[in-house]
Amino acid sequence: MHRDWMSMKARRITQLLSALIYNANIPGFVSGKIYTEQPKGICVPGLNCYSCPGAVGACPLGTLQNKLTSLPDKAMFYIIGLLLLFGVLFGRFICGFLCPFGLIQELLHKIPTPKLKKSPLTRKLSYLKYVILALFIFILPGILGSPAFCKFICPAGTLQAGIPLVAMNESLQALAGGLFQWKIWVLIGLLILAVFAYRGFCRFVCPLGAIYSFFNKISIFGIKLEKNACTHCGKCVKTCPVDIKTPGDRECINCGKCISTCSHGSISWKHMRGKEQNEMEYEK
Repeated sequence: MHRDWMSMKARRITQLLSALIYNANIPGFVSGKIYTEQPKGICVPGLNCYSCPGAVGACPLGTLQNKLTSLPDKAMFYIIGLLLLFGVLFGRFICGFLCPFGLIQELLHKIPTPKLKKSPLTRKLSYLKYVILALFIFILPGILGSPAFCKFICPAGTLQAGIPLVAMNESLQALAGGLFQWKIWVLIGLLILAVFAYRGFCRFVCPLGAIYSFFNKISIFGIKLEKNACTHCGKCVKTCPVDIKTPGDRECINCGKCISTCSHGSISWKHMRGKEQNEMEYEK
């Protein structure tokens, strides 16, 4: 139990540090101005809006959509290469450890209410994020000539950028219309969803998580399952807060909660052997 608590604490600290590093331009929250100096052109791995007053980096989803609305250039290869690099290195470890909006959802989920349990329905809903990835990231930006996901859905953009910028700039308040109101309602809906469904946005909506999910099996960091040692008892799947079928599959956010539940040492971090990891979890 002590090891579990320490592991959860380490993950929470990593999430907080990531959010602070991504948004290190503290004066921006006072001035209401978007930071544009270097290294603003460099993408961070998690979902973090470029237009947030504190953001010191770019969002990979926003950058990808912007490049899909223009003629191919070197920047297109940069963002695709960067997403490949992030995916190969981390997969959905980014979702579990390096995404500020994931942290916000986890904190909201701690509010004591009845919770939506995992079921065949939630498993089917998890495929919705791949539809959103195809439609709002790859198809609509080219048709509309604008970043569709950022424009119509992204709750991180509304929370981090839309609300602060409109609140601090009178000129933007005059321009805020129906689209901004739509984004507010989308944000409210997804925040309410987070209270009842563990990381509902990540599981059902997030296209960045959908991209990283394709790399979960091959990523350098993350959860691995030793199939030869697995007895298929199902404890790991039952413990997991998201809709996995096996640890480390596409739905796994690599939070590590399943590791200590396995008494056979078949689940571990990829850079550690299963039995060594299991011994560490139960060591006093």
